[in-house]
Amino acid sequence: MGVAFGWGPVEARALAGTAACVVVVDVLSFTTAVGVAVEGGSAVHPYRWRDATAAGYAREHDAVLAVGRSETTPDHPWSLSPAALRAAPAPARLVLPSPNGSALAAGAASGGAAVVAASLRNRTAVARLLVRHGYGSAARPLAVIASGERWPDGSLRPALEDHLGAGAVLDALRALAPGLHPTPEATAAATLWAATDDPAAALHGCDSGRELYEYGFPEDVAVAAEIDGSTTVPVLVDGAFTEAP
Repeated sequence: MGVAFGWGPVEARALAGTAACVVVVDVLSFTTAVGVAVEGGSAVHPYRWRDATAAGYAREHDAVLAVGRSETTPDHPWSLSPAALRAAPAPARLVLPSPNGSALAAGAASGGAAVVAASLRNRTAVARLLVRHGYGSAARPLAVIASGERWPDGSLRPALEDHLGAGAVLDALRALAPGLHPTPEATAAATLWAATDDPAAALHGCDSGRELYEYGFPEDVAVAAEIDGSTTVPVLVDGAFTEAP
């Protein structure tokens, strides 16, 4: 494997055993939120459960706990909303619970691979970091994992926004390093991105984008659609995402 593409935490754990680096993609909204928070100067601790244990985890790490989008207050404005995080004061440490993106990051890290958070906002910056560190070669295999969503029974629901996000990174990577050897799945994801005439419109119109509109958070889709709007690359180090040097 040189450059592979997969879906969800199960495949992340499977590929992490052979990959030197795993790129996590959860466009709406975990990895977009991580990027915004890290840009602001926060270290982001992913946490896979949004339950009573999250508060204890935040206390253990002397961190602010992000709450649900509808649970924010003027005194506690931090949530999974990228737009809210952009507007809020940046805490030194932020715990960001997410059953999809956080679980994916934890699964990827369990294999000892480097873990990078990617979105449409930093897709080219991520590709540049991967090339700089030699990821995607036979010696340093790379896996790009789309998070997806969940059906009511807990099974994986593939999500267009994450397929596009992963494809965006893979397309940038093949432009910067054409000598790499992607799997057919990785090539197909990159081709999907390249063939999408208006990715921002697709983001606004996809199932997850429409859900955020219905819940009253269209600004989160707008932030996620800022293609190449960021040069910050969050890397998971000692349990927290911080900016790659």
